[in-house]
Amino acid sequence: MKKIIVLAIALCAAITATNGANRISTDSSCCGSDNTGKASSCCANNVTGNTAGCCADKAATTPDGNASCYGGNDLKATETTFAKGRVETYDLGTFKLHVYYTNDALGDASYIVEGKNGLVTLEEPLFKDNVAEYNTFLQGLGKSVSKRIADYHLGGTEDKPIVMAEGMPEFTKGPVYGGMMAGFAQGFGDAIVGLPTGKTTEVAFGSTEKYSGITFKFLNGATSDFPGASILIGDKVYFTHWVPSKSHPSPLHIGSLAAVEAQLAETEESLESGAVLFIGGHGGAAARDAAEFKVAYLKKMKELRSSKATAAEFATALNQAFPGLAGEENIPALAEALYK
Repeated sequence: MKKIIVLAIALCAAITATNGANRISTDSSCCGSDNTGKASSCCANNVTGNTAGCCADKAATTPDGNASCYGGNDLKATETTFAKGRVETYDLGTFKLHVYYTNDALGDASYIVEGKNGLVTLEEPLFKDNVAEYNTFLQGLGKSVSKRIADYHLGGTEDKPIVMAEGMPEFTKGPVYGGMMAGFAQGFGDAIVGLPTGKTTEVAFGSTEKYSGITFKFLNGATSDFPGASILIGDKVYFTHWVPSKSHPSPLHIGSLAAVEAQLAETEESLESGAVLFIGGHGGAAARDAAEFKVAYLKKMKELRSSKATAAEFATALNQAFPGLAGEENIPALAEALYK
């Protein structure tokens, strides 16, 4: 049980550390002031509406796609701050998306999809202090909740009805997910809410549901992950377990060559969906360029894995391919995982 807690916290701490790489800024002025192409710079760490000044020399800074050298986007968010978390709100025309960054020990993000006449919650928070902030914001919107979706993460839905992808309710009771939740209960105690007790409705993969006037298309998620769904929301927002990030991933996310293949296939499918905003149960929101970067990064991983004889050679080459990229400390463990 202790091992489960340690692994889960390590996993989510790694995600929390790289959240800045995906933050969609409301201020694009910094982007034009930094041509370094390094992931530690403002240009690399913010997805802004103006990348004209970034990466003046792409050829010199793009080894199959350096994090800061992809085109930006014109999405802007308004922000609401709380004592612990914060909310970013995106107006997508036919609906709004509210992204609640919990700042909890697990690096989770929760969502509210706001239609004209109703709300849909997605991945409600687990920690009680976050639940209070989230519910305060939810109630402040002044609309009723038509559906509550618990996809990869169970949260503070209490006795309210929830929607899950087919097969996921049974999986949450098994040794992997059930053991993880038991570990959280032991490790975090009264700081987290209890397991949901409301009625659960399963949604078939491939089906499109309409909640609060907004379409939710439930797709198969990455085969290397929990058996949850990737969800295309209103044909504009793509939700999956892990938001694409401009960083070296945790080896607990990419822990084998099979995981590289699975995440690559999933990310390519997400780009083909036509979505303009990408969100995850871990990491919050990212623009299309983050997904494009992830595809390039995973392809480079595959290339290096096939051409380098040892983990040490792979690690050196990966570091050289993405100089200055956030999460550099993950490279040795990634290399070890891919050469087991």
